[in-house]
Amino acid sequence: MEASNCPIDAHFSDKISILLSPPPIPQEYFQELVAERQCYGLKVKLDGEHGKGVYSGVDFREDDLILKDQMLVGAQHSSNKVDCLVCSFCFRFIGSIELQIGRKLYFEELGVSAVDECATSGVMECGSSSGKARLPHDTIQSLMDGSLRLPYSENFPLPIVFPCLGGCKEAYYCSKSCAEADWESFHSLLCIGRGSSSPNTEALLKFMKHANETNDIFIPAAKVISSTILRYRKLKAAHFKLGKLDTSNPHDSWLFPLLLEAWKPVSMGFKKRWWDCIALPDDVDSCDEADFRLQIKDLASESLQLLKEAIYDKECAPLFSLDIYGHIIGMFELNNLDLVVASPVEDYFLYIDDLPPSQKKEAEKMTKSFLDALGEEYSVSCQGTAFFPLQSCMNHSCIPNAKAFKREEDKDGQATIIALRPISKEEEITISYIDEDLPYGERQEQLADYGFTCKCPRCIEEAP
Repeated sequence: MEASNCPIDAHFSDKISILLSPPPIPQEYFQELVAERQCYGLKVKLDGEHGKGVYSGVDFREDDLILKDQMLVGAQHSSNKVDCLVCSFCFRFIGSIELQIGRKLYFEELGVSAVDECATSGVMECGSSSGKARLPHDTIQSLMDGSLRLPYSENFPLPIVFPCLGGCKEAYYCSKSCAEADWESFHSLLCIGRGSSSPNTEALLKFMKHANETNDIFIPAAKVISSTILRYRKLKAAHFKLGKLDTSNPHDSWLFPLLLEAWKPVSMGFKKRWWDCIALPDDVDSCDEADFRLQIKDLASESLQLLKEAIYDKECAPLFSLDIYGHIIGMFELNNLDLVVASPVEDYFLYIDDLPPSQKKEAEKMTKSFLDALGEEYSVSCQGTAFFPLQSCMNHSCIPNAKAFKREEDKDGQATIIALRPISKEEEITISYIDEDLPYGERQEQLADYGFTCKCPRCIEEAP
């Protein structure tokens, strides 16, 4: 939707309606996305029944890479940060194998109930209730500070840890370029460090705490609002520089078209209000559904109020309406592809296990104690929520011809879509939103949460 086509006298409620109105499919927008991702074998087309669809422009073979899609916005789950230190922008693992292992053991130290007793003895009992091995506190520290090196870890190099430009201790990066990109795209408004652009970092801390304690889906929603504000400010500055803004108008109607232009990338995502589209939990009876959805709405309202106190911008006021916020969260609920990046720690221990017997025995003199201390969950993947602009245009089928699948070489948070079978030119590319191995009734029940009844060939055949 072009800014120049927007009504200039829209009132506040009208502005919200315009922001939430499904835009016409701007073919040039998706062509730009395809070009940026260098996936020239794809095109996005209007589909009468489904709205949008992704179609093949070439013939794909089975196991061919169809798409690597850079996320528009994403966030690592709060609880996952204990297990994985990753770049806050591209979600690549950073630091070293030793640092990844040491951090996990260190945070397990902090979770031990008998900390005083352990500290007195100089040994931390990491997860003793689950029967994990015990490691000296100093040994864990030496992993984290780099003074202790594990055998063959040099074969698994990771990018060095680059700090946040604003000085917070929450975001870390794999490079200066990722730190700068995150700062310009999202983080400058959401940073709690001294260099933050947030007018109220104390309120921002409260927002983060509320999200971590209730539902961390509020964090990517805040990133959407932050990124839209920052895009809007860049557009405004550029228009001022070129003398294109009519500042003589006493109203802000000359600003709204810029806000709508800044909102464009988000406008492409399918949306419903979060409290209307969230699946009813198994432990909530259907007769209590109305109360449950009202509680979800109230929770979103609490979160929005904290975010508004932290980063409110009067010129972008429509973004802080509960209706907009609910639709942003609903977009993640309906379109998100899980953010997953495999841990290099797993590759490291598998490498040790595959060494020739004599080398393996020598290496395990040092590595076995750490593996025992880590326990069965020695290698947790980076996990989070993300919205991918091209992948989200792919429609569902219970007999999909493609799937999201991370290959060994895929080390960051981009969505990777692989062909499940040969795909012909002009054929629609489909993925499954659910476990397609479920029976017909269970599939339809789960897909109802997405707001449609599946009529793929398999469902038509299996329908009662």
